[in-house]
Amino acid sequence: MIKFFEYNWQVRDEWFTWCNQLSTEDLLKDRIGGVGSILYTLFHIVDVEYSWIRAIEGKDDVVVEFEDYNTLEKVKSLSDTFHKDIVEFLQKNSDESSDKLVFVPWDEANYTKNEILHHIVAHEIHHVGQLSIWARELKLSPISANFIRRGFKFV
Repeated sequence: MIKFFEYNWQVRDEWFTWCNQLSTEDLLKDRIGGVGSILYTLFHIVDVEYSWIRAIEGKDDVVVEFEDYNTLEKVKSLSDTFHKDIVEFLQKNSDESSDKLVFVPWDEANYTKNEILHHIVAHEIHHVGQLSIWARELKLSPISANFIRRGFKFV
């Protein structure tokens, strides 16, 4: 599972770099489908990942507002900050039972740790697909979603 998180983070960082070629207007333009703009989509990916991880840890959700992170640099910084906590969590909890039930305050249902970790990975991949479509609409090449040739080794 950790390899898929690493994959998502690598692709996300490439999207952040890719976004440097866009104007603020293009980053913030409301787009069809998805959660809104390119920048808000990146913010949403970061926010959702961290919220779910904190839920697994039994910690309160950290509510972040897009208005406080409405530039590419701020969203990237937020991603980097949250990333450190998530890496630490994954390293410490990789052998913990994955069928442990987790309560999340934004849903009435309980989910297993395993379900949540898979959801986090799939959620980001889903939104990266939306970013790819929007890149094509801008007549730009999207970041490759290919897992192969990214240097991940399985031992």
